[in-house]
Amino acid sequence: ADCSGCAERERGLQELRAALAAPSLYHRPPDAVRARLRSALESASRGASAPAPAPRSRPKGRARAVLIATAAAAVLVVVSLAAGALLFRSAAAEDRLAEEVVAGHVRSLQVAHATDVASSDRHTVKPWFRGKLDFAPQVPDLSAAGFALTGGRLDYLGNRPVAALVYHRRAHPINVFTWPAGDGAGEGPIRALHRQGFHIRAWRQSEMAYWAVSDLNTQELDEFVRLFRTCSSAPSP
Repeated sequence: ADCSGCAERERGLQELRAALAAPSLYHRPPDAVRARLRSALESASRGASAPAPAPRSRPKGRARAVLIATAAAAVLVVVSLAAGALLFRSAAAEDRLAEEVVAGHVRSLQVAHATDVASSDRHTVKPWFRGKLDFAPQVPDLSAAGFALTGGRLDYLGNRPVAALVYHRRAHPINVFTWPAGDGAGEGPIRALHRQGFHIRAWRQSEMAYWAVSDLNTQELDEFVRLFRTCSSAPSP
């Protein structure tokens, strides 16, 4: 009860258990296959009490092949179940995080608390986070492209404090949440999501996780993300 990390691991195990119990993971074989298996088992049972025939090389080879094929199929099923469970858990975790991102974006608008530090100067916004977080967020200046920095604030996502950078494109605010990725995963493709009428873009870059959310149209949001990634990878002046 006092360990958030333990609680998160417990939730993961519960999700894995639920995923493995999902009916969709189990396949009922056709009746013809079930009948052949039952017949084979009955034949094997009847043959167990009879004298064993002299071994012949050809049937033994066939039996070995059947055993190998059966073992391979069993391994494939186990691997498929494990992979499906991991994918299910990953998708569920991403879905929860997407909901938190949208909630943080909406909350900042509803309570008129979009920023803790209101400034268009990246040299004012970036230092403001010093001492408040255990990392230094990238704060690119995109005003020349029409995406004005308006400030930043502290937020809380995925059971940890994160930096929220606020930009505007005309009357459309863009929240960019960022924090250390922390799992050693490298850079990956930009993931596009849509929740509650908001567009979301998520990506990883330089061992940092980024989630951008806005009601801005997808074309301009994609342009913003492209510029943000390009400027974030460039050396800071």
